[in-house]
Amino acid sequence: MSAVSAPRIEVIHGVNLDQLGRRDPAHYGRLDLPALERQIDAWARPLGLTPSFFQTNHEGALVEHLHGLRGSAEAIIINPGAWTHYAYAIHDALEIAGLPAVEVHLSAVKQREAWRQTSVISDLCVATVSGKGPEGYLEALQILKKELAG
Repeated sequence: MSAVSAPRIEVIHGVNLDQLGRRDPAHYGRLDLPALERQIDAWARPLGLTPSFFQTNHEGALVEHLHGLRGSAEAIIINPGAWTHYAYAIHDALEIAGLPAVEVHLSAVKQREAWRQTSVISDLCVATVSGKGPEGYLEALQILKKELAG
């Protein structure tokens, strides 16, 4: 009898998210990216989920990463950073990936500058979590756990 593996959740961090801890803590909190990823991992494991992490400041690399996810992940948590607001190539790659996805933003983007209030990926996501800081990733994990359970 083979062991059933925990569903793999690909957590994708886009442009400038490698600068967490240096960026405005009023919007993005004080955790740096490695600490945030450790926290996400600590939340995911008790939910029976296995997170994998990817971060890039290169839009093409993010697109290529999305292209390669089918068959290696069951769902996606994506925070594209500023690409959220205009990167239709990421929209199309997310559509090609064809996996359930939750869009996450640390800051409350709907309460910020007008240009930040548009998301070109939200129509492909089962949910958007915004303005909850790191805990938004916990909520995204919980949403995907339910989504994957059917």
